[in-house]
Amino acid sequence: MKRVLDVGNCVPDHTAITSFLTSQFKCEVLQADKADDALPLLRKQPVELILVNRKLDCDYTDGIEVIRQIKADPELAKIPVMLITNYAEHHDAAMELGALRGFGKLEYGKPETLERLQPILGSEN
Repeated sequence: MKRVLDVGNCVPDHTAITSFLTSQFKCEVLQADKADDALPLLRKQPVELILVNRKLDCDYTDGIEVIRQIKADPELAKIPVMLITNYAEHHDAAMELGALRGFGKLEYGKPETLERLQPILGSEN
């Protein structure tokens, strides 16, 4: 089973992401509040995809900073990362750091979102 790490989402949003992903793909979704939680977890438990919220719920840190730290770490840099945001300019900034184009919370279940996830998480359920 594939693993996804969700970084920085509040409980309701994490629940929604988990529900969306597990209804579409054979995967489990782990959660981390911030980079200090995510980076050690990623070293211990491999994942196929990292989803980072645009603004971390715990302290409102910019999710771009989390992506920057992940992509700067040689051990973690090859893991696909997507930013969760409804704003195209933030997707562009994340992609400049090496992230894949992500999706917004209003785009769960849309065909283009599933198309972005399928190469990483495999065929749909």
